[in-house]
Amino acid sequence: MNPMAEPINKADAHPSESEAFIPTKNPIFYAIITIIMFSFLKSMFSTNDVSPEEFQTMIQDQPGLVIDVRTRGEYDAGHLSITDKQLDIMTGEFQRAISDMDKSATYYLYCRTGNRSGQAASMMRQSGFEKVYNIGGFGDLAAAGLETKTSF
Repeated sequence: MNPMAEPINKADAHPSESEAFIPTKNPIFYAIITIIMFSFLKSMFSTNDVSPEEFQTMIQDQPGLVIDVRTRGEYDAGHLSITDKQLDIMTGEFQRAISDMDKSATYYLYCRTGNRSGQAASMMRQSGFEKVYNIGGFGDLAAAGLETKTSF
């Protein structure tokens, strides 16, 4: 029998366009997409949290602007003496100020517990800022020995 005349085995044939490689059926495709998405999300939402002790060293080695993102009332009741600005994240004041900030500068953010400053740091990173650090909560910073003052 002439091999050229034999019918082609479907397993040996080239897939038609409808049977072509479908990436969603390939586990390697899922692994690659998962890694890419994880890396992207991590970079977008990473806040670079640092402890009060780390902050005390960092501010000496890498000076920057210290921003309190709490309310004016919280700030007035007590804040770090080295605070450069108070920008309330809850009223949108902080969000409006981001566009006027230098993206190449270093920023240290704090609030009462570290939650709002973490959100603020994420916003800044999403806007293209790279040197943004969440230094945590005011109480922890004060307990670590950082000098504080009131506005009264």
